[in-house]
Amino acid sequence: GVRLLLHGLCTNTTVKSLDLKGNNLRATGAEALGKLLRQNKSIRSLTLEWNSLGMWEEGFSFFCQGLRANNFLQRLDLRNNQINHQGAGELAMALTQNTSLQELDLRWNNIGLLGGRALLNCLHSNKTLKKLELAGNNVPGDILKAVEQALDHNQDREAILSEAQNQVNILSKEVLSLKDEKNKQFMDFVDTVDKQKEERARSEKMSAAQVSQLQEALDEQYSIMNSLKTKLQMTEAALALSEQKVHTLGELLNAMKQEQNSVAECHFRELQQQKQEGADREGRLLHDLSAASEKNLLLRNQVDELKRKCKIQQDQLFQVKQDLTNTTAELKLRAVEAEERLEMEKRRFKQSLEDMESLRVKEVDRMAQQMEASERSMHDRIQRLEAIRISLDEELSQVKAAALTERGRAEEELVKARSQARLEQQQQLEHLEEKLRLMTESRDEAQNCCLKQKEMVAEAQAKAKQLSLYADGLRRRLDELQQDLDRKEEEKVTELNKVKVELQEQIGHLEAERTAQDGLREKIAALERQLKALSSNHREALLDKEGEISLLLEKLRMKEAEISRMREEEAQRASFLQNAIMAYVQGSPLGTHSSRK
Repeated sequence: GVRLLLHGLCTNTTVKSLDLKGNNLRATGAEALGKLLRQNKSIRSLTLEWNSLGMWEEGFSFFCQGLRANNFLQRLDLRNNQINHQGAGELAMALTQNTSLQELDLRWNNIGLLGGRALLNCLHSNKTLKKLELAGNNVPGDILKAVEQALDHNQDREAILSEAQNQVNILSKEVLSLKDEKNKQFMDFVDTVDKQKEERARSEKMSAAQVSQLQEALDEQYSIMNSLKTKLQMTEAALALSEQKVHTLGELLNAMKQEQNSVAECHFRELQQQKQEGADREGRLLHDLSAASEKNLLLRNQVDELKRKCKIQQDQLFQVKQDLTNTTAELKLRAVEAEERLEMEKRRFKQSLEDMESLRVKEVDRMAQQMEASERSMHDRIQRLEAIRISLDEELSQVKAAALTERGRAEEELVKARSQARLEQQQQLEHLEEKLRLMTESRDEAQNCCLKQKEMVAEAQAKAKQLSLYADGLRRRLDELQQDLDRKEEEKVTELNKVKVELQEQIGHLEAERTAQDGLREKIAALERQLKALSSNHREALLDKEGEISLLLEKLRMKEAEISRMREEEAQRASFLQNAIMAYVQGSPLGTHSSRK
């Protein structure tokens, strides 16, 4: 029945105390108890008084093997079980490996000197047994005193260990609080980094908006340049027309000279021919010059006054030449002025482009310097945190794994933040470089267009030279063209004034943008000052915590020194006790009898 009961309790998890005193368990019961102790994990107290377990050596050895494997039993009562010195030796071997038993009652057995000595020797390796009752076992008093001293040493050791465990718990709590504070500080730092990222994104948006505005201003300037180019083409066409007129007038002067010579030689002889020529010239010059028509009429009506009229015509032609030279000189001067104005506009445009490029380069350099400074500060803070973590890991081995995991996470987050910042910088730089490339391409296209237009002007001039024969009917339009040129000159002046006003407005916009950039720089400087203040506060807090940790470590070292001193004292006591026991054994009659044998 006991065997069945103990077999059922092997899998039980609720029974904490078992009392089987006075049941005469015998060998089968002892074996069942050994199996119970090997398998059961809930029983903390076992009472086996008055069962004569020591009479059955094999069963009791099996029971001791189960006790050796058990790490949950705390109290064992083996009173009046007829345990001899062999059973005590088996029990001592079991106690050397047991780490949970705290109370053992062996009163009123037959342990004797050898059993007491075996139990005393097992107490050198067993540090958990606090109470051992050996009354009524014929154990010498010195062994009993040595056993009591070993038990007291175990109790003191348990108290010291509990105190050390409490201190370790306190230190672990403080370390956890330090970790929480560091995590909070790290999260605050991450929040500040996120805020800086947001502000940087805002500044990037502002810079993108400014770049877009500058791009629009450049487009407007390109349109203005195109309009000026068209006006230049028109002026060049007008110059080509005026050159054609000058060429035709020169040809007319040559023709008039030849006609005067022919009329002076044979004005009487070829009067009919002159009339026909006059009629022909009248038909050709009706739409060009009123002076030529009057001359033709005078040639028809007054042949005698031909010489005087020729002189008058020569004077008129000389005045026309002077007028033509004056007009050509004025047109050339105006063309030169227009070219100079265009060159000035080109230089201003190039200067504005260079200023914008320098501003962009300065802004990019400033952003890069800010990012490098932030990365350096973050790297310094990480190094400091790692140094603190390494010191804590060296001194507190229990917190090492958690600190390593937190450091790995922090490093991964920092690597991610750095990679994100670098990617954002690279994207921004690529975007700005793409814009610059587009601007340079547009500028190159504009220059190519200018070259093409110049080539077209050259071709037009060549065609104008070929079409100089058709300039006879353009004399009457000379005054109209002059008026058109004056009107166009006035329009050009007004347009130049408009361009100047627009350029002044753009300069004002650029100055406003510069003031905005100065404000942003001031904000960035204020943020940097705030970051420096936060870093100084963080550094002071870390220094305070390091001082506290050093104090706690000093206390731990003192406690460890006391524990080592107590261990040395206990070892000395144990050696003294062993020497005394050996001396007692050698001096006793039993020792002499054994030596004689």
